[in-house]
Amino acid sequence: MDLKKGLLLLLILFFSLQSFANHLKGGWIQYEYIGPGASPNTSKYTITVKQYLDCSSTATQRDASVYLGIFDSFTNSQYGSTLTISLSGTDKPNKTDFSVCLNNPPIGKVCYYIDRYITTIDLPDNTHGYTLSVQRCCRILNIINLSGNSNSIGVTYTNKIPGTIQGVDYSRNSSPAFAQKDTAIVCFKTPFTFDFSATDKDNDSLSYVFCDGLTGGDMQTPAPNPPSNPPYAPVPYTVGTSGFTGFSPLGPTVKIDPLTGIISGIAPGIVGDYVISVCAYEFRAGILIGITKKEIHLTVADCSLSAAELKPTYITCNGFVLGFQNESTNSTIAKYLWSFGESKFPATNTSSLPTPIHTYKDTGTYSLKLVVTSTGGCLDSATAFVKIYPGFVPDFKVVGNCYLNNFQFLDNTTTQYGIVDSWHWDFGDVTMLSDTASSKDSAWKYVSPQTTQARLIVTNSKGCIDTITKAVNVLDKPILKMAFKDSLICSIDTLALKASISGGLISFTPDNLPNKSRIINANTSNPLVFPKDSTRYFVVLNDNGCMNYDTVTVNVLQYISVDAGLDSAICQTDTFRLKPISQALSYLWKSSTGAIIANTKFPLVQPLTSTRYYVTANLGRCQAIDSVFYKVSPYPKAVIMPDTTICFGSRVLIQGFAIGSSFKWTPTNSLINSNSFTPTAGPSKTTQYILTATDTIGCPKPVSDTILITVIPTIVAYAGRDTSIVADQALQLIATGGTRYVWSPSTGLSNPNIANPIALLGANIDSITYKVSVFDNTGCTAIDDIKVRIYKSQPDIFVPTAFTPDKDGKNDILKPITVGIVQLHYFSIYNRWGQQVFTTTELGKGWDGNFNGVQQSAGTFVFITEGTDYMKNKIFRKGTTVLIR
Repeated sequence: MDLKKGLLLLLILFFSLQSFANHLKGGWIQYEYIGPGASPNTSKYTITVKQYLDCSSTATQRDASVYLGIFDSFTNSQYGSTLTISLSGTDKPNKTDFSVCLNNPPIGKVCYYIDRYITTIDLPDNTHGYTLSVQRCCRILNIINLSGNSNSIGVTYTNKIPGTIQGVDYSRNSSPAFAQKDTAIVCFKTPFTFDFSATDKDNDSLSYVFCDGLTGGDMQTPAPNPPSNPPYAPVPYTVGTSGFTGFSPLGPTVKIDPLTGIISGIAPGIVGDYVISVCAYEFRAGILIGITKKEIHLTVADCSLSAAELKPTYITCNGFVLGFQNESTNSTIAKYLWSFGESKFPATNTSSLPTPIHTYKDTGTYSLKLVVTSTGGCLDSATAFVKIYPGFVPDFKVVGNCYLNNFQFLDNTTTQYGIVDSWHWDFGDVTMLSDTASSKDSAWKYVSPQTTQARLIVTNSKGCIDTITKAVNVLDKPILKMAFKDSLICSIDTLALKASISGGLISFTPDNLPNKSRIINANTSNPLVFPKDSTRYFVVLNDNGCMNYDTVTVNVLQYISVDAGLDSAICQTDTFRLKPISQALSYLWKSSTGAIIANTKFPLVQPLTSTRYYVTANLGRCQAIDSVFYKVSPYPKAVIMPDTTICFGSRVLIQGFAIGSSFKWTPTNSLINSNSFTPTAGPSKTTQYILTATDTIGCPKPVSDTILITVIPTIVAYAGRDTSIVADQALQLIATGGTRYVWSPSTGLSNPNIANPIALLGANIDSITYKVSVFDNTGCTAIDDIKVRIYKSQPDIFVPTAFTPDKDGKNDILKPITVGIVQLHYFSIYNRWGQQVFTTTELGKGWDGNFNGVQQSAGTFVFITEGTDYMKNKIFRKGTTVLIR
């Protein structure tokens, strides 16, 4: 094949696939039993396939024929050849008339082609029944409640002709026929109703539920011939936060009435097409014989009604009060007028509230009417029936416990008005689809143990409908619970064994022959036994073949003893438990002081004086007696003076007192005379000292007291660095480290009792050393000093002519010596190449002979420096210095 032919083939294939895409909007299969077939043991059926397509579908997208596959419902294998059914006719329901109160009506969007394909066939009678299937592709694009590319998802139309169910032949059956009411207008976020009901030719009972839509053909095989064998996979719903499933295709605000097939609720808030699949369950005499599925695509349009919208019926079955609201969400409504149907009471029969609450005077059926007026003057009205029939209470009872037997489901529903007239049971058997019934009382046999929910939907003749759900615990065996698993008695006693059972026959049998006759009422749930020695009893429960087993052991003692314990000493005010040793089951206590004691095995006591306790122990009629004596002594005493605080390096005398046979101090490493009640403490840090008193004669428990000695940390007193000034230069002294300061001597000081006095010294003094005493708030003190040299010259900056940075602590740093200088502008040093190797503006700081971390070689360096003296004169000096190594 050359390139041009290949491209031509691909183009033909592409347009062929496109011709099948983006058009299907659902369909369903109906069958009708005509009578016996032409051959013996055959039946004749008319089969109708209805296929829904978008009204924009082209002629090439509409099928001239469809392929019907027929399969055995048990083996799922195909019967015979595929039937090719030609197009028999077409309906085109198209909504063209819209209310003037409808904003943005969906013109041209509520429209379908419904192509019909009808054939008549003879089928051999088959106990398994038949599955009918037609498969196509593809659906329209952008279906809201499906995930992925919906235009590549196919569809399967399917139905089942029943065979024999529970020994009854149901093959002569016609499936329900869905009403063709598919042009309902559904506006987003707006209340709506959609009639999805069906009629049954055989007058069978129908129950409606949402169910999964099914996949079918694909883009490669748009019309499978033959269709694939069942079962069929569900379409991929957009679950996530939207919550769409086959059983909730329009979200949680839309429901289907199981009795009428009416879909109602608040439409989703997203505009577009949605897959809806409804299964009509067909019951005959309470037996599920078939499920007919219809699937269509429902369009939720971008429209709203300036209208009154009511539910079809309002009913209260538990009172006389009902609240009403306009189910339309249109925001242009300006006025409301409600009429509640009680014309005999005109004063209360109407309301202009948007959401009135009305209390009806009596039971009955009333006509409710709502008239609304929009802001543009558009009028609309709606009516509905209101039924007031309180006193309807659904209830049922479940009898049964073991899966081997039938469970009885008994209706206990009561109604004050009318009669209970329909029941729909769902027994919740997760292993079966046919676990339903429609009789008043019913029975069901579960195939395996499970915990499930049984549901009853019940109605009365007045229109009340309610649902009640109850938990059903399907056990693998009947309930058997023993009050105890073993017990203890005396050989002269009788004991009642007690069992709780769910029903059935029970028996108790001893494990030894001598005690077989020592049991009364062995076949009841509470026999009496009086064995002479320890015996195990086997318990058997039989509930119609459901068995359960258990055992209970009765230990027998010929006599009992009791040991109250050894006499002992305790501390006064202590609480403790008496602990006798005995196998008795009951105890009676008395005390020599008359104090009341609890009659338990281990009572709690608190003797304040020496006491003897008497105990009588009983096991049935067996008895033993003993006593125990407790000597009560007071606690020893230990008392220490209150907590105190000392300065670092100080000592304090501790005053203590104790009553007992001995005492001790801890810790002792910072105590002097630790063997006395008054030791001297000199801790270097805050320390807690403990005095413990012990009494080895009476109360054996030590008693302690403590004292916390808080040590104030060392005061860091600082008077400043030694300095130099010129005569008559004011010097600001600054001390730190405390809260109070005293300088000495006071020579030349402006105030010796502050932290920052000013010193003014004349030429008659060469140098002076000031000492400052620094105090904190607790009175602790420390001392520091500062030496001040007084030069007789004028203010100047002196720089040594040489220095030796050899780290011997002598002349290691080259720094300027400032006299009368209050601010250093700079002190800079340069090498012989003019490179700056050091600079500073800080007084007292100098050069260590290094540059960028590297030692400089010995040699001559140039310095320049400038500062301001205390008289605000600038001092500039320049010269050379020698680095010697």
